[in-house]
Amino acid sequence: MNARTGALDDVVFGVDVQSGDVRGEAPSYALVVFEGDEIERDVVSHRKLRRRIEDERPGLVATDNMYELAEDKDALIHFLGGLPDGTRLVQVTGAERPEPLSRVASRHGVPYGKDPMKEAEASARLAAANVGQVVSAFTDTTTVKVARGRSTGGGGGWSEDRYTRRIHGAVKRRAREVESELDDAGLEYETDVTEKYGGFSNAVFAVEARPEDIPVSRGRHGDVRVEIERERRDGIEFRPLAKRRDHVIVGVDPGTTTAVALVGLDGAVLDVYSSRTVDTAGVTEWIVEHGRPVVVAADVTPMPETVEKLRRSFDAAGWVPASDLPVDEKQHRTREEAYDNDHERDAMAAALSAYDDHEDQFDRIAAKVPARIDTGEVTARVVAGEESVEAVLADLADDGDDDEADDAGEHEPRELTDEEKEIKRLRTQVERLQNHVETLEETIEEKDRRIEEQETELARARSDQRREVRKDREVTKLRRKKEELGEKLEAERGAREDLEGKLERLKALWKLDHSNFADVSEKKEGLVPVKVVDQFTTDDLRDADERFGLIEDDIVMFRDASGAGRSTAQRLADVNPRLVLRTGGLSDAADEILFEHEIPVASADMVTVQEVDELAVAREREVEAAIEDWEERAEERLRERNAEMVDKIISEHRAGERGESD
Repeated sequence: MNARTGALDDVVFGVDVQSGDVRGEAPSYALVVFEGDEIERDVVSHRKLRRRIEDERPGLVATDNMYELAEDKDALIHFLGGLPDGTRLVQVTGAERPEPLSRVASRHGVPYGKDPMKEAEASARLAAANVGQVVSAFTDTTTVKVARGRSTGGGGGWSEDRYTRRIHGAVKRRAREVESELDDAGLEYETDVTEKYGGFSNAVFAVEARPEDIPVSRGRHGDVRVEIERERRDGIEFRPLAKRRDHVIVGVDPGTTTAVALVGLDGAVLDVYSSRTVDTAGVTEWIVEHGRPVVVAADVTPMPETVEKLRRSFDAAGWVPASDLPVDEKQHRTREEAYDNDHERDAMAAALSAYDDHEDQFDRIAAKVPARIDTGEVTARVVAGEESVEAVLADLADDGDDDEADDAGEHEPRELTDEEKEIKRLRTQVERLQNHVETLEETIEEKDRRIEEQETELARARSDQRREVRKDREVTKLRRKKEELGEKLEAERGAREDLEGKLERLKALWKLDHSNFADVSEKKEGLVPVKVVDQFTTDDLRDADERFGLIEDDIVMFRDASGAGRSTAQRLADVNPRLVLRTGGLSDAADEILFEHEIPVASADMVTVQEVDELAVAREREVEAAIEDWEERAEERLRERNAEMVDKIISEHRAGERGESD
């Protein structure tokens, strides 16, 4: 069965260095654009190559050496991060230890020449034939960040809070829209939200999908920006452009999220896959592309109908446990494997448990199969088709292999010559040396096996170490978050205590003892509020307005009125208070401004004021008396001012008459 994944349906860019070096002067590249039977050839600079990749978005960018496109690992990661969604970089000559391009091209029947343009074309044709390793520095997890599109800081002012609320509210609305879009697309994600005044300052979604599969567009829209970034791997990873379709054991966990795991006939986990949106046809297609099922397994009994349909479609053997596999057993069986969710773990546990049950049978079959016969094919027919090993081998045997040379017959032995004896002796020596060589080769194989086991153990230890590092990092992150929440909780508790204290003081204000106001009725009628300001300055007026507000007809009392100038007095006059009570002297300029605006000013000693924190009350009759006193003084001040004006006019008139008579 053909295992191609449809690479020929995509545009493929074949690239090779034409001149220069990416580590030195700006290189030029031979570029071959391969699309079916159409081929375009061009020589481009590095910048133009990147621009064409960005504009045309090919499915594959193929090269024989990935470091012809980037000078080092960091530059390569930057190059990979700049590729458009859906574009993959392929090294057609292999992974960490690439082969010569000429050898790979010859093996796959692709035309090859040493000219850079011919090498670029060979790379394109090989990638189109699904030859090579996909180079990746990113996982399939994508971060979608919704944040503020502009700063909330500004020049200050009383409307800054309203501006901040608007931005945070816009971020919250966009985050809700992104959440809805991800849900509609059936994508799995985790959310981390930072709440701020009026909404969110940012919301981060860790989505289990590639950017091209996420129905959210990046960019800035008004007060909100959306950033989309793929999660980085620890290093560079290679994976085959097209996986070999070996005989495999398939574990399936059906449900809202369907998971499939593939295990080789040697017990190694080959691949695992899960999705919330894939249907049975999609699962079948994925399995066909990745392997040939010998056994299809489930982790529960009886076998679910969905899994049974898959088994029948592949004509494979079925496997179910005697009873549903417990969670702890599944966790233990998959403890050394990597998976993204519980569904993948369950599918993997089913496949591994099926392998455990068939391991002895697989070993017996492998022991009977000659080296030249495909063990997987024999195993599939014995396990799924219930044939005997001998019958399968007989069926696969080549008819031409049955011919044997006839015996030449017997003859009388004769005496060997000296030359023949020497030849016999040398042949015996050669045979002995060959046996010694075979012994040495077996020793080498044993050492290689031990080295491989130790490398496997080392890789497992490194994997465990990386897992522990990730665990420690996650624990540290959770501890930091716990500390932040603890600090936030303490702050909230402090604010609550402040408000509770303020509430008690407010209650105390309205429960003033009658002895303090002997002439006031039991219902405290005749009291008016007084707003207390420390100093008659612009800053204190602004602070008082923000804390409790200054409006028309307020009674305002200054603990120290000596600091006011014309502008400060004008600011208070714009409020138009009913009465201003002062402690200490008032500057002439401020007094004149308030007098011109007919705002009564009286000494604080004229009115009995009782305070509780920022709040205070006074007797209405004393306030009215203070206002009446000011009105009398104002009338007297106007009379004096008018008299002075008349005297001045008369003096000026008389001075003018004396000047004329002279």
